[in-house]
Amino acid sequence: MAELIEVDDPADPRLADYRDLRDVTLRRHLEAEHGLFLAEGEKVVRRAAEAGFAARSFLMAPRWLEGLEDVLSASPAPCYVVSESLAEEVSGFHVHRGALASFERRALPTLDEVLVGARSVLVLEDLVDHTNVGAAFRSGAALGFDAVLLSPRCADPLYRRAVKVAMGAVFALPWTRLDDWHDALPTLSARGFTTVALTLADDAVPVEEAVAGLDRVALVLGSEGPGLSARWQEAADRRAVIPMAAGIDSLNVAAAAAVACYVTARRAAAGS
Repeated sequence: MAELIEVDDPADPRLADYRDLRDVTLRRHLEAEHGLFLAEGEKVVRRAAEAGFAARSFLMAPRWLEGLEDVLSASPAPCYVVSESLAEEVSGFHVHRGALASFERRALPTLDEVLVGARSVLVLEDLVDHTNVGAAFRSGAALGFDAVLLSPRCADPLYRRAVKVAMGAVFALPWTRLDDWHDALPTLSARGFTTVALTLADDAVPVEEAVAGLDRVALVLGSEGPGLSARWQEAADRRAVIPMAAGIDSLNVAAAAAVACYVTARRAAAGS
């Protein structure tokens, strides 16, 4: 069971995992160096624990102890009990959800391990915004996708903001990074997936048409500004577009992921 330790000094070195959470550059360095990630909020902390991640420690205001009593009772990690004002001073923002936890990262699985039994896969190229990555994970998990694959430059799905937006979906979906970016899509095709790239290319067909009749689908989306690289557009087996109206040519990548995942999931549900 977690030991409850009251802390009233914001400089206490035991709180180092929670310091300066708004400083993205600093957090990337710290989290990579120490192999950790942060979970924020009762639901997300619980989902990380239920997914089997080992806690390093917890940081909670007193009023959240009861709600997470079962999680704390199952963990040997210390729980630092602090006032809400001290939590804000340490973290750099108002922890309105009342609970934070630091968890150990795991080594990323191999591509083959992630693809075992998968029929619907989300592939993200160079999404640099943590909010968009988290939203894509949440849509994929909610709509029955089996895995997520990331290009090397995609934002970290385990960064606090991505985890929060995903509501813990990053713990539910198997995922890994594609080390061989250049031949990533042909590699998926060789494993039996039809790669469908979301793009505004002239030969793109409506996404409903692109995924119709497919068994194993890898849905490919590109970065927030330029979209998919020319390499990935050309390498994809099919190119698809979400038809637009009112003079709009495209959606934000998070919204596009939700729509495309929904259409692809309906294909799967219909047994196409």
